[in-house]
This record gives sequence, C-alpha cells and structure tokens, in this order.
Amino acid sequence: MSKSYFDTDNNGHKPFELPGARPHYNPDRPGQVEHIFLDLSLDIPKQSYQGSCSIRLLPIRNGIDRLTLDAVNLNIESVQVDEVSQNFDYDGEQLSIQLSEATQIGKRLLIAIAYSVAKPQRGIYFIQPDKHYPNKPTQVWTQGEDEDSRFWFPCFDYPGQLSTSEIRVRVPNPLVAISNGELIDTTEDGDYKIYHWSQQQVHPTYLMTLAVGDFAEIRDEWNGKAVTYYVEKGREEDAKRSMGKTPRMIEFLSQKYGYPYAFPKYAQVCVDDFIFGGMENTSTTLLTDRCLLDERAALDNRNTESLVVHELAHQWFGDLVVIKHWSHAWIKEGMASYSEVMWTEQEYSLQEAAYYRLLEARRYISEDSSRYRRPMVTHVYREAIELYDRHIYEKGSCVYHMIRAQLGDELFWQAIQTFIEDNAHKTVETVDLLRAIEKATGRNLLFLFDQYVYRGGHPDFRVAYSWDGDANLAKITVTQTQAAEGKNGSKDLFDLKIPIGFGYVQQDSSAKLNPSLSALTTFTVRVNEREQSFYFPLENKPEFISFDVGNNYLKTVTLEYPLPELKAQLEFDSNPISRIYAAEALAKKGGLEATKALSAALKNDPLWGVRVELAKQLAQINLDQAFDGLVLGLKDKNAYVRRSVVEALAQIKTAESYKVVRGLLQKGDPSYYVEATASRVIGAIASANLEEKPKEDKALKLLKSVLEEKAGWNEVVRSGAIVGLAEFKTSEAALNLLLEYTKLGIPQPLRLATIRALGKISVGQSPVNLERILEKLTELAKETFFLTQVAVAAALGQMETPKAVRILRSLAEQTADGRVRRYAEEEISKVQKNIGSEKTLRQLREDFDQLKQQNQELRSRLENLEAKSK
Repeated sequence: MSKSYFDTDNNGHKPFELPGARPHYNPDRPGQVEHIFLDLSLDIPKQSYQGSCSIRLLPIRNGIDRLTLDAVNLNIESVQVDEVSQNFDYDGEQLSIQLSEATQIGKRLLIAIAYSVAKPQRGIYFIQPDKHYPNKPTQVWTQGEDEDSRFWFPCFDYPGQLSTSEIRVRVPNPLVAISNGELIDTTEDGDYKIYHWSQQQVHPTYLMTLAVGDFAEIRDEWNGKAVTYYVEKGREEDAKRSMGKTPRMIEFLSQKYGYPYAFPKYAQVCVDDFIFGGMENTSTTLLTDRCLLDERAALDNRNTESLVVHELAHQWFGDLVVIKHWSHAWIKEGMASYSEVMWTEQEYSLQEAAYYRLLEARRYISEDSSRYRRPMVTHVYREAIELYDRHIYEKGSCVYHMIRAQLGDELFWQAIQTFIEDNAHKTVETVDLLRAIEKATGRNLLFLFDQYVYRGGHPDFRVAYSWDGDANLAKITVTQTQAAEGKNGSKDLFDLKIPIGFGYVQQDSSAKLNPSLSALTTFTVRVNEREQSFYFPLENKPEFISFDVGNNYLKTVTLEYPLPELKAQLEFDSNPISRIYAAEALAKKGGLEATKALSAALKNDPLWGVRVELAKQLAQINLDQAFDGLVLGLKDKNAYVRRSVVEALAQIKTAESYKVVRGLLQKGDPSYYVEATASRVIGAIASANLEEKPKEDKALKLLKSVLEEKAGWNEVVRSGAIVGLAEFKTSEAALNLLLEYTKLGIPQPLRLATIRALGKISVGQSPVNLERILEKLTELAKETFFLTQVAVAAALGQMETPKAVRILRSLAEQTADGRVRRYAEEEISKVQKNIGSEKTLRQLREDFDQLKQQNQELRSRLENLEAKSK
C-alpha cells in the first residue's frame, strides 16, 4: 500500500486517495491574463474547426522568457507575440512558447495562436444524426469543468486566473451560436453566419462556452435583462414548464445574496447527449435536454426545478465569486445545493425544505459509508473531477445549513452578503468564507469547519431515554457510536451544543393528528464524549423527546425510546425529520402496535415526505397487517407517496402484493414514475417466490407489453420494465429481451438502463449465457460516450466472475475520462468482493428469507389472536 499524505486511520472507511493521487497546486502565474479572444470557423460534418486564440497578458515579473499554456491534442500552426513569430515546443499537452524578448513589468503581451482541431475527444462535442439515430439534432457544445477547456483552445487552464473573453464563430445557416455575455454583432457570410459574443466581466477559462444548434428561442426577462431558453424546435411548451420560474428565481437569489444578478443576460440552452445535468457557464447555462418535462412528468418531478435553481445560484457562487483552486469547490457546489433547499422553502414550505435537506444528508451519508470518507477540502487527488462527489454537493449544503443554524437567519444572510460583496469578481478559498462570517457577525465558526469541513465524517448518535417518576427526572443518554469504545479523547468525537426538547401535547377534542398542538421545553447540552448521561428536572412526564430540536446538525440518529414516546413523537412532533426518526425506531421494534401507529400515520401525516418514509418503514415489519396498512397508501393523492408504497411492496413478496402491483400496472397511474416503479417491482416480486414457470411467463409477458406499449417521456417507464426483467436472474428469455435493447438505435436512456441491467441479471445465468453477457459488455466498453462507459462499469461491478475484472481493467486503462477511470477501479474491488464470500452468503440469505416468510404468517396469526383475546 502506498502511504497516503494524511493519517489514513479511516476507521473502517475506504480512503478517498487512489494509487497515483498526489497533491495539486495552482501553477506559478507569469502574469495576469486580461482578455481571451477565440475566432473560430466550424466544419460540423467533419467534426472539426480552425481559427485563432488571442491572449492578452500583463506580466507580473521581469525576465520571464518562456510561457507554458495548457493545450491538449490541438494542431498548433503558429504562435506570434505582438505580431512577431515565436519559437515553440508542443508535446500534445502543453504549449511552451520561447519568448524572443523577455517580459517587462507593465508591458502587455498579445499572444496569438493559430490552430485547428479534428474530432476532439472532449472539451467540445459535435452531435449529429447517424444511421442508428437519424433524428438526433445537429449541435455543437462545450464543457469546460474541470480542466477540459484545454481540449478546445490553448489557455492557462486553472480557476485562479480571471479574464474577460470574446468568442466569434462562423456556423452554417440556420444554426445559431450562443455564448457568454452579450451578442455584439452578427454578419451574413453566404450560407454561413458569424456570431460575435463578448463577456465584459472577468471569469475563469472553465466557464467559457459555446453552444450551436437549430434552436427555438423563448424570451423572458428579469428587470429589463433578457432571460432566454433555447430548446429543440417543437419543445417550446416543455421549455416554459421546465424553466419558466427562472425570472422569479433570479429575483429571489438577488435578494437573498444581497447582490443583483451581475451579468447582461441569462440564457439556458438544453443540449443533446450532455454529460452532466447542467453546467453554470457565465450567463449561459447548458442543461441536458432530458430535464425538459412534459405535462405528466411535471406531476412528480421537481428535479428539473432544483437543477435550474442550482445552476442559477452558481452565477453568484462560482461565476461572480470564483474558487481559486478545485479543492475549495464545496464553497460553490454546497451553496448551489443549499439554494435548492432555500428555493423549496420559498416555493413550497419550511417542512418540505427540511425533508429535502434530509434527503441530501442521506445521499452524502451513503457515499461516506459505502464509497469513502474524506475531508471536504483536500488537494490530494489524481484528477480534480474526482472531487465532484456527494461530499461537496450534499454535505456542503448541510454545512451551509449548520452555519445558518449557528448564526440565525438574520446574521447568516448578513454573512453571505458580506462574502459576495467583498469577493465579487475575485477568487476565494474556504478561509475567505470564515473571514466574511467573522467580519459580518463577530462569530468564529472555525470549530464547526474543523469538525465538518477539514476532516471527514459526522457524528452517529444513539439516544436513550428513561423517566424517574419519584424524582421527576428525565434521563437522556447520548452515545457517539462513530468513536471506538474507551476512546474518550478520540479525534473521531464531535463537540457540539445540542438542544434537547421535551414535548407536551395540548389536549384538544379535535386533535386527530396535528403536530402544531404540541409544546416543547428545551435544554441545550454540550455533547463531547463517547457516552454521556444528562438529567433534566421536569414538572410532568413528557409525552415525547426531540433530540437536536430542528434537526440542524448533520448526523445519524438511532432512538432508543419506549413505544409510547415513539408513538407520541410520530403523531405530535412538529419537525418532520423527528417524525421520520420516530418511524424508523418504531419499525425496528416491530409488532402489531407499532404497525398500527405507522399505518395510521401513513394515512394522516400532513407532509407527503413523511408519508413516503412511513411506507418504507412499514415494509420492514414482517406482519401481514403491515401489508394492509401499505395498500391503503396506493390511494394517496401524492404521486411520490404512491411511488414509495409500490417500492415498499417489493419487500413483501407474496401473491397478494403481486396481485396489487399487477392491477396497478394494468390500470395505469397518472405518474410515469409510479408506473416505472410498478414495472420494476413486479419483476422483483414475481422472480422471488414464483417457483412455477407459468407465473414467470405471465410476468415476463406483462413486462414485454410495457416495453412494447409504454414508450414515453425519457423512457422512464420502459427503463423500469428493463430493471424488472433483470430480476429474473435465471431466465434466458429475460436475458434475450435485454440484449435486444442494448442495440444501437434504441433510445439512449433506455439503452443505458439496459446496459446496467445486464450486470444484475448475470448472477443467475448459465455459463454459456454469462459468456454472451461478457461479450456484449466487452463490445460496449469500446464506445467512447461517457454515459455508456459509466453504465458498462456499473454493470460489470454487479457481476461475480473474475472475467468482469479484466474488462474493467481495460476500460480504466483506455478511457479518456477521469471519472470513468475511478468508477471502473472502484467496481473492480466490488467484483472481487462479490467473488469472495457472496455465493455462500446468498444461499444462506435465500434460506433465511423463506423461514422469515413462514415465521411472518405464524406471527401475524398470533398477534391477531392476542388482539382478539384482549
């Protein structure tokens, strides 16, 4: 093992640094880049272009005689400085210019590089129809983050250099070209048109962009500034439905951040085959066209709204205030993700925002527990793109929320506004945020940053409660289970001041379920040891206990309270996250009383997010009564809840649950996602306990009919059916069907879902069929499209054969993408684990499941008898 640069005592967590990781720093600056001007002419059919890149540089020191620029796989034709030809060396990655005259402070240089590019591998992407996809649009778009601008123009490619920029581009009619800043000129040139865009505010190279296509343009505005949406023609209604709230969002963020939107326009361009959800290029965000919603998708898809507000928030955090180095990316990504929470609060409710935040925290926690644990700020990596993970997005969002909880709303926004005001059009590091907080509020939050930002992890609390009726004392014992026993001064411990509330329910004859009818008596305690007990003198025994009132800290919590307290909390705690924790604890207790409480709450809880979680928890209880409670949830008006109920039914693999889901699938549901989930679940249930062939055939036939009839928005429903088919791990018929859907010409989202599904179905197939799957994946691994490579890696990672490792190795060696390389290497270790102990484990698990099933029927009968005898 190579020794890492940090203490790797990662307490059972995989380290973030892979072999070959090293510290990265910004290069020394020869001077200030003041302006970049690209003048390009595109040849779209040949996927090529030629032109020039001019860079105006103001030297910082005397006597520099060599300049080094980033430039990957470009054909460099000539280099001039102030119109004089210069000697240069070019190794395919860096362009080294030998200056004929050394630099002098204050004497500007104009560097002009003539170059051309053919079939670029990244940075700029040419999209056009081909024989497999004749309806694909013709588009050209760029993607610079993290360090891909160097693939399409020569530059000093790191975020610490800010300059103004200009792009002039010649494109064939009727295509339009959109770029940063404002359009200052268009000229006709025969069958071509030249677009000239100018960005007058400084920004880094990774935010320079170009998007070309035959777009429909929809115009909106905010305070007299143009707000435009560009989409494929025919999708204008989808564009308004998906992006129509943008002007209101600009107004909202301008107010919150205390700084009016800073750029001359805001354009959003939806492009085909985009490799991210969106990219916040200065004043010109690119979005995947898969975010465009039709009417039905809009019922239960807020992802698009979140994506739109996320990229917009970057126009302040990221574009106006720029990170100096990738290691501080959490500052911008965390705030963009937290802006999704803020918008949810603004547009929907405080309760929904709390639930949104819980989902963000869980996404980070899942990465922390299953992938790796890392400090949020680190400059040790192989490629900067590896940093773009859930630690900087979701955990970053949770950290901003903790800052807000520490400071209170008024001071928090004061601090954020000071940060923006002081650093507009400049670069920042994490310490600048701490400084702004201290300057605006006088508060020093280094203790919080030390615990959550500069080191990995979070506290895992176990909270136990008991009541001493003689002394009227509540006893709360808090254990930080993330630290090993006996290690009291351990660096894994957190030191936090946590409010604990004791809840009393106001009696009211109409009090069905009304969390607003409870009052809390709150005490704040300092939790800083592995295990501590606190005693609280109270006048009356509390009905429930609320640990970390408001749930502002990023943490995990296991509640060990008696049943009555958990039931009261589920019914009366006004905080939705607390109600969810209570539901989890009730489900762990199991039994008829807990089942009844969860079923009642599934019917009555006012927040759909809590009802979604209740469905999940009910499915954990092995009693037939849990099924009865769940099925009622299928009538819920909220599509998210219905989706969660169907998902939960996958845990209850009985003839009844099969019948219910089949009925839903045949009848249909207003929501695509509910139908997709039903298609997936029917496979999971049917394959689990239908020994008889006729049942399997019927389920396969049903899924086949979904594939034939349910083509629709983004292939959501058919992709669900594909995952459902993959559940039939021993079925050759299911495999044959899947292989059909991996062919070129199958709509992209459906094809990608199918590629991933090959991994899932592989584990039960015959040796001959396993070879067919491996052959198919070997062939697919040669495709260069980023999303195809990710899908192939995901499929291989689920397999249980050493041959999968071989394909993953060659994918890791051959891919041009740092993320694919990392995924492939992580999947290799998964396969190695699968090959090890999995087989014996799986057999045990299947035997155990059967026993559990028989046991459940007995227990349900017993509980019923007991209930009757009472």
